[in-house]
Parts: sequence; C-alpha cells; structure tokens
Amino acid sequence: MKKTILLSTFLLSAGLLAQKKNISMQEAVLGLATNLRVDNLNQVQWIPNQNAYTQNVKTSYGEALIKKEVPSLKTDTIFRSSQFENKRIPQLNWINAEQANFSTKQGVKKINIAGQQTNWLTLPENAEEVEVDGSHNQIAYVVDNNLYFVDKNGQNHQITTDGKYEIVNGKSVHQQEFGIYKGIFLSPKGNYVAFYRMDQTAVTDYPIIDWTVQPAVNKNIKYPFAGTKNHTVTLGVYNPSTKKTIFLETHPEVDHYLTSVTWSPDEKFIYIGILSRNQKHLELNQYDATSGKLIKTLFKEDDAKYVEPQNELYFVKGKTNEFIWWSQKDGYMHLYRFDINGKLLNQITRGNWIVNEIVGENSKKKELLITTTKDSPKEKQLYAVNWETGKLRKITTDAGIHNVSISSNGEYAIDNWSNETTPRKVDLLDTKGKLKSNLLTAKNPLSDYNTAKVENVTLKADDGTDLYGKLIYPTNFDKTKKYPVIVYLYNGPHAQLITNRFPATGNLWYDVLAEKGYVVFTMDGRGSSNRGLKFEQAIHGNVATTEMNDQMKGVEFLKSLPFVDAERMGIHGWSYGGFMTTSFMLRKPDVFKVGVAGGPVLDWTQYEIMYTERYMESPQDNPEGFKETNLINRVKDLKGKLLMIHGTQDNVVVWQHSIDFIREAVKNGIQMDYFVYPGYQHNVIGKDRVHLMQKITDYFDLYLKPENSK
Repeated sequence: MKKTILLSTFLLSAGLLAQKKNISMQEAVLGLATNLRVDNLNQVQWIPNQNAYTQNVKTSYGEALIKKEVPSLKTDTIFRSSQFENKRIPQLNWINAEQANFSTKQGVKKINIAGQQTNWLTLPENAEEVEVDGSHNQIAYVVDNNLYFVDKNGQNHQITTDGKYEIVNGKSVHQQEFGIYKGIFLSPKGNYVAFYRMDQTAVTDYPIIDWTVQPAVNKNIKYPFAGTKNHTVTLGVYNPSTKKTIFLETHPEVDHYLTSVTWSPDEKFIYIGILSRNQKHLELNQYDATSGKLIKTLFKEDDAKYVEPQNELYFVKGKTNEFIWWSQKDGYMHLYRFDINGKLLNQITRGNWIVNEIVGENSKKKELLITTTKDSPKEKQLYAVNWETGKLRKITTDAGIHNVSISSNGEYAIDNWSNETTPRKVDLLDTKGKLKSNLLTAKNPLSDYNTAKVENVTLKADDGTDLYGKLIYPTNFDKTKKYPVIVYLYNGPHAQLITNRFPATGNLWYDVLAEKGYVVFTMDGRGSSNRGLKFEQAIHGNVATTEMNDQMKGVEFLKSLPFVDAERMGIHGWSYGGFMTTSFMLRKPDVFKVGVAGGPVLDWTQYEIMYTERYMESPQDNPEGFKETNLINRVKDLKGKLLMIHGTQDNVVVWQHSIDFIREAVKNGIQMDYFVYPGYQHNVIGKDRVHLMQKITDYFDLYLKPENSK
C-alpha cells in the first residue's frame, strides 16, 4: 500500500513538473526581446573584400570578436572586450579588411586589426544625422539644423549657417516618404557633400504640449496637412576644396518632391526623381554636380492613381554608364537596366511578384543577389538574377522569411531565417547553391509554454483576389462550444501582418487571448503591401471601403464556423488599423460589439500631405472621398462599445483627431470610452506597453465575456 502511494505521488509530481506555463502579458509584450528572446549570432558582418566574417562570442575572459574564414570556418580572434573602454565590444563598422570605426559617447573612434585605437572625431553632444565616410576619413553631421563636415585632413567645415526652426539642412525630408531615410549624401570619392535643404516657412505650425513640467510647455512642430501649403526642398552640393555650395536647378518654385537622390560613381552627376505634388508624374533627371544645371530628363513615369519611387538608383561595381532603376510600372516592383542617356537596356525581373531588396552582386557572373516574393507573398527568398539576360536562380530552399547578408564578391551568403515552426536558423551558403552549413539552430523559447493552434486561411475578395489570414483557436478548444472573437487588423499601405515567420501566431498577445478563451482572426486585405500595385491601389480615393469589404469576407468566414459566437465579436487596430477599427464601429455598426482604436486617423484632412494625397488625392480634388471617410461626422452612428486610445505627444496622427471625435460624441450624447498615454508619441513602447495591452484586453473581457456581455 505504501509503495502504491509513493508511486502515485511520484507520477503526480512528474506531471506537475511537465505542465506547461501560460504566456503572461509581460512576456507577450516584451518576452521576445527579453526572457523569450530567440537565440542569434551577434555582430555577424562580412569583412570587406574577404571571404570571411566576424562574430561576437562569449568566452571565459569576456567577449571576443572572432573572424571565420569561408568556407573552411577556420577561426581566429581579432579583438577581446578587455581592449575596449567599457569592457564590451562595440558595434563595429568595417572600413576595409584592416580597420573599423565605432561610436562612443564622445564621438567616433577607429581601431585596426592590431588593436590600435585612435580618437577620430569628437562630436558635439547634440549632433544628429551623423554620416560616416570611413574610406576617406570624413564625417558629416547636423547641429541645430546646420550641416557640418570634417574632411580627411581633420578640418571642420560649417556648410550652412541659415539653419533654424523654419530652415532644416542635412535631414530627411517629405515626412520620410518615398524611401527617403537621410538628408546627407557623401560623394563616392569623397570630394563633395550633397544635402537636402528644407524651407518650412509656409508649413502650418502645430502645437505639441509637454505635460511633464509645471506649467506645461508648448513646442510647435511643422505639420504639412493635406491640401495645405507644403515645404520647399532643394539639394545643395558643397565642395570642401573651394568651400562653396551650389544648388541644383530643381525649380523650387514648383510644388514637387525630390526623391531617389543618387551620385554617379564618377561624381560627375547627381540623379533626382522629381515627383509632382499630386504624385502622378515622375521624371528622372540628371544634373551636373559642379554647376547644378539640368542636363536632361532621362525618362518619365505616369500613373492615373500614383507613382511611388522608393529606392535610389543602383550602379553595379565598375559601371558608370548604366544603372538599375526600381519601378512598379508593370504592376509589380521590378528592376530595369538603363544607360545614363535614359535608354532602356532591358527589364531584369518580371512576373506577378515583387523584388524586396538588392542585397549584393557577383560582378564576374553579372548577377544581382535579390530577395523576392516569387515563391509566396508571405515569404522572402534569396535569388540570383543575371542583369543582362534576366536568368533567375533560387538560392535559399527553406520556406520562410530569409534575411541575408552577402560577401563583397557575391560568392557567399549568411542566411538568417525563420518560419512558423522554426524560431531561427543561421546558415552559411554559397551563391552557387552547392554549400549549406548550419551555423546556428535556435531552440524554441516557447517550448515550455502553452501556445495557440494556428490555421492559415485563404479567402477570396469580391474580385477573386486571394486574401491571406490566420485563424487562432482558443486553448482547450471544444468544437461544441461558442467562443467570442477578436479581429486584429491594420490593412493599410506598407504593412503586412500575415507572413511565414516565427512565432506562428504572429503576435504573442494572440496566444494570451487564446488562453483567455478567444478565437483570434487577422488578415491582410487589399491595400496592404507585398502584393503588387493593383492590390495596393484598390483603396485609392476612398480609403476603408475596399478594406472593409475584404475584412467582411473574414467576418463571413468567422460566422460560418459553428464555434464562433457572432454576437460577441471585437475588433482592434492601431494607426491605420485604428482608422479601420473606428470605420467598422461607425460605418458597419452591427458587425462588431466592441472596438478598441489606437492612434486613429479620423479625418484625413488632418493627416500629412505626402501619404494622404497619394492614397486620397487632395481635399480640393476629392471632396466626396474626404467627406465619406471623415469619421468625426459619423459619431452618432456608434452602437457598440468603443475605447479610443491616443498618445498625448503624437506627432504623426496628432491628438486633435480623437479630441475632435470626443467633442462630437459629447455634442451628440454618444457614450464612449477614452484613454491617453501621457508623454507618448504615436506608439506606446517599452514597459508601459504592457499596461496598454492589458487595458485593451480588459476592455474586451468586460464586454465580450459571457458573464459581462448580456
């Protein structure tokens, strides 16, 4: 009898030990960056012009930066953490095979492979937009909207003196649309500095209140509202040898955008994509870099809805007389080869898929290394394509999202990839497709946790287009029961929720909801990215209409499931997703019982020019479209429970959107719920995001759980 009791006790204890944990809200929000982080290799970088890469590893004496030769993987130690000031190996940027630079609080340092460090430059504490030209020992940076440049002799040049609140030099412009991510363009041979100059004098001042001090303080920003006056942008070129600046003849009196700024490899020319204010007409212009004069317009692109340049020109190594241009003119983002006179030499890639990136090249084989969606819109795979013949070769073989870095000669790749069942693998490949060596197979950090069952779903839009979604089942699913549903959506341009990557749900918050007994559904409707121009442009002129039609296909699918309680459906989204959530609660008020809208655009006349006028035209040209999509005028149509959330310092979707909405709710006697996050801009990040997601979850629990939903 005693033995039986002991055995039973042992089995019970073993069962308890094997029991899996539930994902906490903190882990759902922060876990993949903390205790649930997927293992990775640190500081993996190809050494320039060598078949070798570096990696930061932990040793008994601290960190070490090692070098691994390819393909042998012979290993040598380059640096130890004890050689650096804070006993940590900083993020290094390799200039060449002999030396690298790295940033410190004081400025920028250099270190050679012998371990000798030099203080390259001390930067002012308020320096911004630091652009390093390690090959020529030069640095450019911005202080108080003025541009500075330190040349190869260590001489400091103040390039501009007119910088102030209204005049901005050396920073990105046009609200960082059109692929613009910087405002300083150092020339390839180090002889010139090109830079954006933005005059914002005519742009509306908009108040952003800092509530952290007493009394609160206002700080104006320049916010270019749709349909209003825009900023004026020019491109200057500074010559350090003459200490003079010229400006390219881009006709600043014309309201247009300067995009795709690119130096020619020989520094003779600068190319600029001139995009019209209405974004329907693009000209690629060639300018003389020393005089600033327009040499010629190489070609034009027009579209009845919009043209959207997103990339600089790409010159292959050693070629000064031809370049590669990115275009969606055949309906998908593809690569085209032109000579510098604007003659089309050939279309390099084609098909009903897009090119994501050019990640490298193999000059000997005349091949570009590119990532594409050719296999699936939900994946990113590595291909090689001959830039003359268009012959395409697939290199990666595993389904999933592949992020690759390529050696200088294009012969080897480090492939960091995942899919729904693979948290991460890092493989060394040769681009011939013959070598594949695994460098890391990460453990599943969720193996000890309860995770939700995920079903990939493909639905059809009203025009027959495939729509991809995920259906997430509640934990301990019982097909005889009825479950509440939460739909999460974004469904706006330049975003994609449904991809074949880890974790399978796409968001650990969904796993928390599943544990709480919810069905979760999420889907990319027309308007979202990586599906081609027709798919994206379907929303043009009347945003939310096509998107809601597509999301209603998801609702119909959910209602067809016997375990879904169609009377207890909730919806949540942020930013464009907040706009979509509010649109559903007001324009289709009988579909969702509960909505939570974060940082929502509610009146497109209050959003910025570049984005709004691309997808909606201007308020002057499309008054009916703006009227139809103005949700502030529809407040009285609210039937369900709506929680709206906004950051008080939001400089993207300004706070006034939701304040105006509340005013109309009060005026019309409409009850709603509202919450603000003091000090936060467009998103709530860090530890306070746990509070946000708990707030959202509690709201759904309050009104969708059976005991509360009557």
